[in-house]
Amino acid sequence: VHVEESGGGLVQAGGSLRLSCVASGATFRSLTMGWFRQAPGKERERVGTISWSGELTYLADSVKGRFIVSGGGAGSPLYLHMNNLKPEDSAVYYCYADSDRRYWGQGTQVTVSS
Repeated sequence: VHVEESGGGLVQAGGSLRLSCVASGATFRSLTMGWFRQAPGKERERVGTISWSGELTYLADSVKGRFIVSGGGAGSPLYLHMNNLKPEDSAVYYCYADSDRRYWGQGTQVTVSS
């Protein structure tokens, strides 16, 4: 399974970005997918998860009301809509897909300037 993210970049505080993730090569079309992020010197933090049926099963408290996880499920791209971004949201964002094991993308950098 190959997982690939796109859409990162530099944005000012209060701005928005949308990250996309595509998982290809899986035996099953429906995969549980989600997002993690990791800032320098910090542990990797789970941001959100969409189940294989397309249901949001997790959203971190730190992003509730600002981030939306959508898509995923039956062979569809997964999205992370990030609104009202804060400097503390700056991190490398990783997409993952669960099949026979967890597969990770290479990550995409999000930098929020104050």
